[in-house]
Amino acid sequence: MQPVHLQTERLTFRMPNASDLIPYTSYCLSDRSGFVGGPFDSVQAFEKLAAMVGHWELRGFGRLIFTDRSTGRALGHVGALHLNEGEVPEFTWTIWSSDDERKGYATEACRAYLDHARNGLGLSAMIARIVQDNLPSRRLAERIGGIQNMNALPPKWLANSVTYDFAMQTRESSAS
Repeated sequence: MQPVHLQTERLTFRMPNASDLIPYTSYCLSDRSGFVGGPFDSVQAFEKLAAMVGHWELRGFGRLIFTDRSTGRALGHVGALHLNEGEVPEFTWTIWSSDDERKGYATEACRAYLDHARNGLGLSAMIARIVQDNLPSRRLAERIGGIQNMNALPPKWLANSVTYDFAMQTRESSAS
C-alpha cells in the first residue's frame, strides 16, 4: 500500500485516520448522511470509518479524506469503494458539513480523484450510485463526466438510486 500524495489548489488528500472520527461521526449523526443510508449512531460511524481504513489494507486503495490546504480541516471524503472482485469499483464522494457546500470542494475533490484513479491506480471504469432525490450529487456526476446508465438496476441496499458510469482513459491512451 503506497501513501497517496494528492493536492489541488485548495485541497490536500490523505488516507483516513483516527483524527477523522469526530468530524466523520458528526456527519454520520446528521441528516446529511441520509443519502447514504443514515443517519447512523456513533458506533455505526466508528465501524464505517474503520471500514474506510480497512479497505486500504484489503484493496491497496480506497477513499481519501480531503482537507482544506490552508487550515487542515477535514471537509469530506472521496474515492473508490471496491466491495466485490469482478465488479467495477464504486466512486463515492461526500461533503461532511453543510457549511462547506456550494464552494466547489466536491467538484475539485472528484476531479482530482478521477485523475488519480485513471493515471495512478490504472482503473478503466467506475460507477456512482446516487439516490434519485440527491440532485446536487447527480448534477456533479454529470459535470465531471458521469453518464447515467438507464439499464442499471439499483442494489437492494440503495433501492432508490440511479447509476452513473465513468469510463476512464489514461493520459497515454487519450494521446493516441
